Amino acid sequence: MKLLSLFALIALCAMACSQPAVSQQQPEVLNGLDVLEQNQFAELEGKRVGLITNATGVNKDLISNIDLLHQSENVQLVALFGPEHGVRGDINAGDYVETYIDEKTGITVFSVYGATRKPTQEMLEGIDVLIYDIQDVGSRSYTFISTMGLAMEAAAEKGIEFMVLDRPNPLGGKIEGNLTEPDYISFVSQFEIPYVYGMTSGELARMLNAEGMLNGGMQVDLTVIPMTGWNRSMSFEDTGLPWVPTSPHIPHRHTAVYYTATGILGELHTLSEGVGYTMPFEVFGAPWIDAQLMAERMNNLGLEGITFRPKTWRPYYGRNEGEVLHGVQLYIHDFSKVNIMSLQFLFMQEHHVLHPDKNPFDTTPARIRMFDRVAGSSTVRELFSENFLYADVEPFLNKDVASFRERSQPYYLYP
Repeated sequence: MKLLSLFALIALCAMACSQPAVSQQQPEVLNGLDVLEQNQFAELEGKRVGLITNATGVNKDLISNIDLLHQSENVQLVALFGPEHGVRGDINAGDYVETYIDEKTGITVFSVYGATRKPTQEMLEGIDVLIYDIQDVGSRSYTFISTMGLAMEAAAEKGIEFMVLDRPNPLGGKIEGNLTEPDYISFVSQFEIPYVYGMTSGELARMLNAEGMLNGGMQVDLTVIPMTGWNRSMSFEDTGLPWVPTSPHIPHRHTAVYYTATGILGELHTLSEGVGYTMPFEVFGAPWIDAQLMAERMNNLGLEGITFRPKTWRPYYGRNEGEVLHGVQLYIHDFSKVNIMSLQFLFMQEHHVLHPDKNPFDTTPARIRMFDRVAGSSTVRELFSENFLYADVEPFLNKDVASFRERSQPYYLYP
């Protein structure tokens, strides 16, 4: 009997030890859409609604905002507006979106990516409120905030309300990079803000509206439906919310961070940032690089919050399709300690030491123009390419950070 009791005790101990540790409960964050839904869409009652959205416009249970609004008894959804990738996320990057009918709801989808990037006054006919509900990635060059700003202008011109359903910024409150200079305003740098601007879409909309940053200083009748439970120190993983790919090359919640780390360099089309492989924006490489040596040089920089691993891969499509590339994989394990934007310049710095004959800026004029537009100024390229030292361009990249943080704080909705 005592032996059986001993076996039972051992078995119970083994079962207890085998149970997974109880993880700390993630804070419950609700998107603006969730908050609106909890309130039974009362803010939209009696209004004819136009919706700018894409596949990321889902509630915490992954139900599309299109379907929620369409099915709601007190909401009249009358028009949809498709940015890059379309309202259901089924359009390839860079492909123009044409006006079409959403098969599930029968509602017209107007294109705001293509010949028309700003809703026309005709498109807004019969609309009382234009809603923007898209997950952002926190980098200026990602075109969804450009769509938001242009739509705000269109709504102001039409004299209708504009509403933002707020969502987390995956880069939290980070601010990095220079302001866009007036001559470099474009769809990939639509506003005079830093490359990493540390605001949610709702906060940015408030700033654009109040600071006269829309065309001609116009203002729109703006409403922001804030999130609950979010704060600026959070990574997206901290929110507990599901991640829907914001585009085909931002498949995971962490990819937004890597996009900022490598995407500007990727505009040159001379060194690979991983697009075309299973790790978009998570690697640097080229056919001629010694991966082991490059990893050693990058790790020897002593950067906090990141480790570099030698990596060899073969892209499946796009640039370098089928070629064997060598380089480094980035492992950002504490992005709060990393100047994310600096990583591409530090890589080009170390690459230049090893391969001074391989100039990443030896590319087409079109690629140089795109690099400058994304960087917000030709000065970034000019300062860096003189000696290929990050230290030469670092003061320029950081010159606007403190002033923008001070200027943007009055528009914060979250601690």
